[in-house]
Amino acid sequence: MSLVGPAQVELEDPLRLGPHVLRSRLIVGSGRYDNYRVMAESLAASGAHCVTVAVRRERQYDEQGENIFDYLDLDRYILLPNTAGCYNAEDAVRSAKLGRHILDALGNPGADWIKLEVLGDPKTLLPDPVGTLEATRRLVAEGFQVLCYTSDDPVVARRLKEAGAVSVMPAGSPIGSGQGLLNPNNLRICLEYLKDDDPDYPVIIDAGVGAASDVAIAMELGADGVLLNTAIAKARDPVNMARAMMHALHAGRLSYLSGRIPKRLYATASSPEVGVIARTCPPR
Repeated sequence: MSLVGPAQVELEDPLRLGPHVLRSRLIVGSGRYDNYRVMAESLAASGAHCVTVAVRRERQYDEQGENIFDYLDLDRYILLPNTAGCYNAEDAVRSAKLGRHILDALGNPGADWIKLEVLGDPKTLLPDPVGTLEATRRLVAEGFQVLCYTSDDPVVARRLKEAGAVSVMPAGSPIGSGQGLLNPNNLRICLEYLKDDDPDYPVIIDAGVGAASDVAIAMELGADGVLLNTAIAKARDPVNMARAMMHALHAGRLSYLSGRIPKRLYATASSPEVGVIARTCPPR
């Protein structure tokens, strides 16, 4: 992708999450692929630098006896463990500690961070705000860099930041639903509340993406990144969908940095009223 001008420098700035620096603003999950080979090809096509791994849900070996870590190049990716499948703060804290232990054993440099999920119920997979806030406080106290999955409630988002989350990650729509960004207005308010006193505070849209256009819209709102999994893993062609997501993220961010025109109720002529013809051809 070739870009020119000042926007190129800003677009290629890394995403900073606490002490970690990511070369890509697209964070991709490692679950739900048909097999590890498709996963590896899709991750490579996405351009992602950070890959999430579910501590509780991810099987270390598949039906063929292959190990997921044999397909995750730790020289290329930073692994971000997540607490998917946890329904209370106690389980989430335990899973976070297990994730840190796994990454320590692998020698991966992301061993002190966690993508926190505390879910309310298995049908909606909506976050439990009380449990999420409790787990955030406990994990921050134990030295974790917490990237916190939450709903698009701006008040809850602000409370999580106050609790010490290094990044708050409001959902575009329910996990794996593919519904896209259902409430852009709430996401705008989340961005406003979270960045009001700290414009550099990283806000990542997490969950619900179905198509590349959803990623572009998230970035055009001013999000600092997008985290997704199912939209790639369960696409008819995961590898090409991963490429589409990468390009959509770049397009959306460049659009945001460039500054869109204001919306108007009425039309505005796109060509000047006095043009070349009017100046060079006097009336007869």
